[in-house]
Amino acid sequence: MKTAQQQHVFAFIFPMASGHINPSLPVARALASLGHEVHYLCREQMRQAIEDTGAIFHSDIDVETELYDGRSPDLFGALESLRHEFGLGDESVNFLEFMTKLKNIQLELMLPGVIRWLGDLQATAVMYCPLMNPEASYASKFLGIPSVALLTIAGPGSCPRTFDEFISMCGGSREEVLEMCLSFQPKLEATRRMNDRYGLGISDTEMFEPFGKLAVLSSSAVTLVTTCEDLQDPMSEELAAYYSGAGVKFETVGPLLDVEGARRAAGHRFDATSADGAGAGAQPNDDADIVARVRVARAVGRQVIAVSMGTVITGDSPEVGWAARPLGPGGVRRGLTGQELCRAAWAAAFDAFGAEDAEAGPLLIVALGPQSEVRPPANAICRPSIPQVDVLKAGVDLFLTHGGQNSFTESLASGAPVVVCPGFGDQPVNARRAEALGVGLQVPRPEPEIKAAAEAAARYRAERRRRRPRMATRQRCVVLAHRVVRRFRHENPAALALRAHFAWHGRCGFWVASVRRGSQKMAGWRTEQPLPRLARQGDGAGDALPW
Repeated sequence: MKTAQQQHVFAFIFPMASGHINPSLPVARALASLGHEVHYLCREQMRQAIEDTGAIFHSDIDVETELYDGRSPDLFGALESLRHEFGLGDESVNFLEFMTKLKNIQLELMLPGVIRWLGDLQATAVMYCPLMNPEASYASKFLGIPSVALLTIAGPGSCPRTFDEFISMCGGSREEVLEMCLSFQPKLEATRRMNDRYGLGISDTEMFEPFGKLAVLSSSAVTLVTTCEDLQDPMSEELAAYYSGAGVKFETVGPLLDVEGARRAAGHRFDATSADGAGAGAQPNDDADIVARVRVARAVGRQVIAVSMGTVITGDSPEVGWAARPLGPGGVRRGLTGQELCRAAWAAAFDAFGAEDAEAGPLLIVALGPQSEVRPPANAICRPSIPQVDVLKAGVDLFLTHGGQNSFTESLASGAPVVVCPGFGDQPVNARRAEALGVGLQVPRPEPEIKAAAEAAARYRAERRRRRPRMATRQRCVVLAHRVVRRFRHENPAALALRAHFAWHGRCGFWVASVRRGSQKMAGWRTEQPLPRLARQGDGAGDALPW
């Protein structure tokens, strides 16, 4: 039997989604630094961030041949090809419908390749995203390999609300989704075949009974949640009872933060064949220079404003990306496109903080994703991606953000007040939470009819420019962040959970050391300099900001 001092093989299975994969990178880095093999199954666009940890990259397109041979890869597997194969190619069939009907069909095609890959690696354990990579859980279960789920939202209690937001954005309802699950015969047949072949017990209505459950978590030894206990969304009694009955264990670990200078998966355009598309997620070469300029600005008392609208809405997802509009009632597209939303948000930041001289006004640090069609003021540094964690740690006076889970918890940890301009998914929930906690404000995404989009974008720009954090003091934000950080330290979640759940196996105790390192980094993570006291509008207190 292997011992904890010997080399082990870890398999990480994550989607081409920066917010889901980034928290796994410091865990992979820690394992690799201990001398273990770490292998990722993902897409080419994530390769550079993965290999920066010391892990070995594998393309899911090359591994999952049953799915990809003869089909075109897309952001969500090969759903576009499958929708045409199964008669769902008509424009009247929206993303919600064909994703619901094809999910288990695609899963059946993924499983053989993932099972082969894990077997060839002789993997000791698996870490995976339970929201987007159920094939990892099922393949691990079939092979008897222990798995760890990494849940990158505000706990299992946030799933029902997040699912509802997504269903609503697609113009559907719970009842319609349930009907789709039960009525599409090819899906029902795929589920039956998987259960017969692999003994997985997959349900045709797995996200229901109760609504919002993640059935794959019942097969994982532990589910790590990238928030703290205080900031988790509460679970309904029904959902809590399901997880308790299934023996699901949750441990909050906070935002898993990497070492300074580490690469992160960033925004990208999806293009399976283009070298440009594959490399667009790479970090720019001047990350260290950006952080150095932030430190210089803080040293001389110059304010720093960070701006990022995330990696998805600036990308080319056909449903929620740059050119996409949300679906409204009846499946009718309405509201601002990702492009209109982002340009209005960036323009508002430039209106509020821009200067004609590079050394005047605040220092603006702006992440644009793969889009570059902006005319920034002289005092703005605009890049496809920025070293966000390092910039926040160095200290910012305001963070204009989309409110993704990673960005939200990282802002709390750094004590940065936020203005949240949410796009979709859990972002509106985090925007409301920022206001409830008193650490920032939200500017909701407008949803006008298409003919009124330009006028709505102009109003949105003005509103974002006008909005400013109305918290009593800057100190309150810093105190809250430090209280959150202390909760991460006291819980020591990774060590407790992984020791308890893997000690019997005798093979996985080294997960403890790797994730403990991440939580220790979080526990000691502070802004490098005290930040100015931020005044409530009109109260005359605190240090004024130039808005």
